Amino acid sequence: QGQLVESGGGLVQPGGSLRLSCDASALFLHDYDMAWYRQAPGKQRELVARITSDGTTNFADSVKGRVAISRDNADDTVSLEITRLKPEDTAVYYCLAGDCWGQGPQVTVSS
Repeated sequence: QGQLVESGGGLVQPGGSLRLSCDASALFLHDYDMAWYRQAPGKQRELVARITSDGTTNFADSVKGRVAISRDNADDTVSLEITRLKPEDTAVYYCLAGDCWGQGPQVTVSS
């Protein structure tokens, strides 16, 4: 899992914005799907957003209209941007590249 280098977690106030990044270049993968999941304390891990190798995206209903996912195939990176953050967005966010999981940065939304 350490092969996926993630960044961007931290404390954010409600209504703010956040950007998470995941660098999968160490995996030397091509034509794979990449996604972001999140897991709140005591809850199951859930999909936030996914982007396929050809750029097709899908999002969880809880974040539609507030999230964007993008990828840079040349750098093998994927980014997640969330706006108008809510306290219920508090979770550990995990990057998925192909079949490899990242360790997950913590995102805390609180005043």
